[in-house]
Amino acid sequence: MQKIESPSNPKIKLAAQLAKRMAREKTGKFLAEGVRLAEMAAASDWDIDYALVTPHAAGEPRAAAVIAKLEENGVPVALVPESVYQKAGDTQTPQGLLLVLAQKKRSLDDLARLTKTAASPAAPCYVVLDRIQDPGNLGTILRTADAAGMAGLILLKGTTDIYSPKVVRAAMGSLFHLPVVSGVTEEAFLSFARESGLCLYATALDAKARPYDAADFTGPTAIVFGNEGQGVSEPLLASSETLYIPMYGGAESLNVAVSTAIVLYEAVRQRHN
Repeated sequence: MQKIESPSNPKIKLAAQLAKRMAREKTGKFLAEGVRLAEMAAASDWDIDYALVTPHAAGEPRAAAVIAKLEENGVPVALVPESVYQKAGDTQTPQGLLLVLAQKKRSLDDLARLTKTAASPAAPCYVVLDRIQDPGNLGTILRTADAAGMAGLILLKGTTDIYSPKVVRAAMGSLFHLPVVSGVTEEAFLSFARESGLCLYATALDAKARPYDAADFTGPTAIVFGNEGQGVSEPLLASSETLYIPMYGGAESLNVAVSTAIVLYEAVRQRHN
């Protein structure tokens, strides 16, 4: 195991820079921090550039097992003092283990190929996010879509960065399970939907909207969830059947991550029954 003592070491400097979106976009790298995320990344097919670990974490059995797995896979692991690790990490209460990974740049064509080769023969159901801004919402939606067995997550232009450290943490490792396509234009998505024969649904409070549980989610489907303040864009609404979630109290609306969970698990109910 390599030892790094200086905060000016290139590996420390790169990890520190990856807290910023511009650096992530320039390098094509991102951070995954914490033992649980490291376990899930090590068990996946994602390319891991290197790992940083503190002496305290290296002495913990669970972290030590992850380090052994990483080294078995040929991933360079560096032992760094706590003070140096704090320069590289992004969390306020670090667990002493972080990974620098290569991003996966998938296209809609890649997503279609992955769907065709998936182990499950069920018709695909995609989650589409239109300009979602909050990293916590995005990470939670990714985690929910993974748990619900969705075929993939499509992020339209204007949605926050899927590789933000806050998103990666909120997703709790689901980034390593569920295919994600980012930066998709509305036109490209609608073309993909037509070519794939998808039934389009969008959540919206309009006069034509039906209750979400009246929709048929059993066929090839894409469900669009919109920006926290502005909702789904007009072009997407015009191409979709709109759905709403009935509310019986005084609240005006539901958080988008909560709405996503409700609708996706109705899709799960229909598909598994």
